Amino acid sequence: MNPTDARRAYLAVNVIFAGVILLIMGYSGFYSPDENNYPVVCVHEKITGEPCPSCGLSHAFSLIIRGRVDEALQLNSVSLRVFLFFVLQLIMRIVFGTWNMVTDRWLKQITWFDAVTSSAMALFAFYPFLRALWMALL
Repeated sequence: MNPTDARRAYLAVNVIFAGVILLIMGYSGFYSPDENNYPVVCVHEKITGEPCPSCGLSHAFSLIIRGRVDEALQLNSVSLRVFLFFVLQLIMRIVFGTWNMVTDRWLKQITWFDAVTSSAMALFAFYPFLRALWMALL
């Protein structure tokens, strides 16, 4: 892949990820946790009647956006960890996307740093869900 194609591909990935994160934040800001009018429901809870490890995450995100962090942690104890993952990812997408548009210096190193850092952050943020899944399988 030539450098221009690599820059375009990396920029496209950053724009797509930033867009998805902004949609998640917009969804959380638009729907009120007090009115409980979320269009997306937990399929697991609907089918089994029992909450899954991610139950309450949408409500918790809405509460965090409104500054009600203590209430969010009561709904889902890992909600702040996951929310911060998305915030940090949004910042990274903006910084790396801007860097990519300004210069192509160190694109390969930035791409590797981005991949390794994002993977580590994802493991940290989502580990409780993975652990719950592993425990359920045992």
